[in-house]
Amino acid sequence: MDAQSATTPARVYVFQHVACEDLGTFAEVLAARGFVAEYVRLFVNDRIPDDWTDAAALIFLGGPMSVNDESSYPYLAKEKAVIRAALARQTPTFGVCLGAQLIAAAAGSRVFPGVRPEVGWAPVSLTMEGRQDKFSSPLAELEAVFHWHGDTFDLPRGAVRLAFSALTMNQAFRLGQTSYGLQFHLEVDAATIEAWMQAYPNDLGSDAESAKRRISADTDIHATQLRAAAARAMHRFLDVVERARESCS
Repeated sequence: MDAQSATTPARVYVFQHVACEDLGTFAEVLAARGFVAEYVRLFVNDRIPDDWTDAAALIFLGGPMSVNDESSYPYLAKEKAVIRAALARQTPTFGVCLGAQLIAAAAGSRVFPGVRPEVGWAPVSLTMEGRQDKFSSPLAELEAVFHWHGDTFDLPRGAVRLAFSALTMNQAFRLGQTSYGLQFHLEVDAATIEAWMQAYPNDLGSDAESAKRRISADTDIHATQLRAAAARAMHRFLDVVERARESCS
């Protein structure tokens, strides 16, 4: 890293799969730390930028598709190729929900339907490694996190499991020293959750209205605590990003 690049705001490419799933509350943390988040809006056919290797980090967001739907969403194969290269380069990489599944798939793991969809607020448990990891340790105080997924994945070879839930063994992992995947959502707030309930009503089960009421009530209880923990966790990931940048200088 030369002197000019050291003073230039660090860019983070954010791979977005659907309009209603964005950085959410993570965006505030990136901005506060001086990072520039540049979206790659795959759902409107944005090209994957050729200069992604110059980015300080890559973030892969959620979406309603499966990582196995490459015939319907050809960009998924391109994302996996980018992730494989990023892992080899030790570029800090962070995946949320579908994004975590993409990292797992790129690392050679199987992605498959879970026992049943996990939608709404529910607790996760940290492993011993999860409690020790600086990124995931702020989650220990949470009574619940927000879930919205049907698929799950095998833990990538060499990855460290950081969290699990009653339904899903692999809720969070670290791969190497610079890459993380979260099956659940830290980045959501009440407005985002409301938007998802409108966008994905079929995911709410046979009694969608009752599910909406339950999720909204739980959001009132848990959203403030989630926002605080999300900020702490993202700050810790950005610490990893900054150390990686310094090591390249």
